[in-house]
Amino acid sequence: MEQIQTDYQSRSGAEAVTAGPSHSPTLEQAGSPSFEDERKEGLRHDLAQLAELDINGLRVLWRKRLRTGPPDLPRSLLMRLLAYRLQAKVHGDLDRATQRYLERIQRENIRERQEGTRKAKAPPTVPPVRRRRLGPGTLLVREFGNDVHTVTVTTAGFIWQGAEYQSLSDIARRITGTRWNGPRFFGLREKDTSNGAAGEGK
Repeated sequence: MEQIQTDYQSRSGAEAVTAGPSHSPTLEQAGSPSFEDERKEGLRHDLAQLAELDINGLRVLWRKRLRTGPPDLPRSLLMRLLAYRLQAKVHGDLDRATQRYLERIQRENIRERQEGTRKAKAPPTVPPVRRRRLGPGTLLVREFGNDVHTVTVTTAGFIWQGAEYQSLSDIARRITGTRWNGPRFFGLREKDTSNGAAGEGK
């Protein structure tokens, strides 16, 4: 939730930057194929070097590329957030429905912490997604056993770890080693609290 060929130096507390490719288009440039290629190349350039920057370098890049002040975060979080924002600027951000869904997760997380119904290190509760047809290219993400599993929806089924499966339940069973309803495992249905592991399903 994942690269800047801009040279950074931080000496005696000073920040200096040699600018890399510019991400600010003119009216004539915007929309032209060559400019889009340049923006994508600039993004690849930026992302390739992020891990090499110290926190001062990350803050310089944030101000230069995003034109705002960087948030007060540890280096590891700032690097990840900057990588996301840079990619969103070039390729587009999440749609409004997805943003609302993530905000809902955050509100639920805050509520559970305030009520003391969730342990501090436990992952946040993920509310079910409203039932809808999953179009090809949709990504389903589930954390299990300290690993993040990503499934891609195709026209013929689902791809997980490079292999194609006909049902989400097949994938959920391979991930957990137990019998699970796949859509429920990936948060596409309400959890059935009357049973333990969910049954089979596509």
